[in-house]
Order: sequence, then C-alpha cells, then structure tokens
Amino acid sequence: STVLIQGESGVGKEVLADLIHENSNRCTQPFIKISCAAIPENLLESELFGYKSGAFTGASKEGKRGIFEAAHGGTVFLDEIGELPLSLQVKFLRVLQEQQIFRVGDITPINIDVRIIAATNRNLEEMVKSRHFRSDLFFRLNVVPIDIPPLRERREAIIHFIYHFVEKCNRKYGFHRQVSQEVCDLLIEYDWPGNVRELENVVERIVVTTTGDVITAENLPPRI
Repeated sequence: STVLIQGESGVGKEVLADLIHENSNRCTQPFIKISCAAIPENLLESELFGYKSGAFTGASKEGKRGIFEAAHGGTVFLDEIGELPLSLQVKFLRVLQEQQIFRVGDITPINIDVRIIAATNRNLEEMVKSRHFRSDLFFRLNVVPIDIPPLRERREAIIHFIYHFVEKCNRKYGFHRQVSQEVCDLLIEYDWPGNVRELENVVERIVVTTTGDVITAENLPPRI
C-alpha cells in the first residue's frame, strides 16, 4: 500500500521509510529516494519519468529511464512531497492510479510496479484547501497515513534516544562517555524544535567536546 508519513522536520520520516522498506516483501528490490524540493522544477519531471531520445536540447541520444522505471519491483521514497509542482501532480496521480508512466517527449505508456512512500513536513490538508495541492492526489497518497509526533510531545522517548546516541558516538570515536542525571533531566525538559535530528547533533557535540568521561550540565549548549 501507499504510505504517507507526516511530521515536523527532524522527526525521522526517512528513518521510518527505511524501516518500512526493510521489513516489506520488496526489501531485496530497489529502494530509491528523492527529495521533491532538492531538484529544480524543470529537471524534476525528467528525473522522475525519464525522457525519450531527443526530447529536448541536451537530451541523451539513447534517452534515459527515470526513477520510477529504475525502481520497478521496489519502492520509491518521495520526500517533501508537498513541494511537488502542480504541473507534475497530475502525472504523478497517473503513477498511483494506473502504475503507468510516460517518458518526457514520448506517447508510449510504460507499465511499472512500484510502491510509493511519501513524506512531508507540511499540512497537505491545508494545502488542498488553499489549492496548492490536488485533492485527488492527496486521497491517493493518504492510504496508510502515519503521523510522527514532535519530540516535545513524546518526552518519554528522549531518554532512550540519549542513551542510544551516546552509545553510538562512543563506538564511533572510541570513548567511554556517560551522561549525568542532571544532563538527562535538562535534555528532557528542552523543547527540541529540530526534533530527533537536533538531539542527535547535540549529543554528538557534548560527547566529543567533553574532556572527562562524565558529561555534566556545564558541557551543554547555553540554550539548553
């Protein structure tokens, strides 16, 4: 089924997409990730759908297959799906409805078999109301919706993340650092606007900049 993962920046949407793919029956097939915001609009269509020979100036003489073709039998992870231009939303809707694409400049349909996992930190329902996102595409994407709450709404998870990231950094750098209870309490109280990504970066910072084996409150950034 198509999965739509929603949540603030840094909550771990891509991590969850990895877990879904790794535990699916497509786990041995291609898993291709693309950010809809990272590629200019004029190039995004050819990246997703490919193009036929001579489709535009500078196009390869052999043509090129796009991401959907390359992921045949596997999964495509479309991050920041809310940034997908309206002009491409219609074409993407066909992928979801028909499992079929057209290369740029071609009139011959190509059948594909891909599972879509999409993610966004934007409110797609509000974008539908403001007509910045197609309602039919939203409903096609919203088959299995997963909302990841921000870290400030699941503070009970913070302590587990702290120990996990400290252990990860200790292994990476050959340290034996530990965090004091005061540090844990302060990290749990902080609101984490950058969510898990920010927490991981802060933990790495205090692990590598602390001179002793016990990390104390003095080692924390002033804002925390």
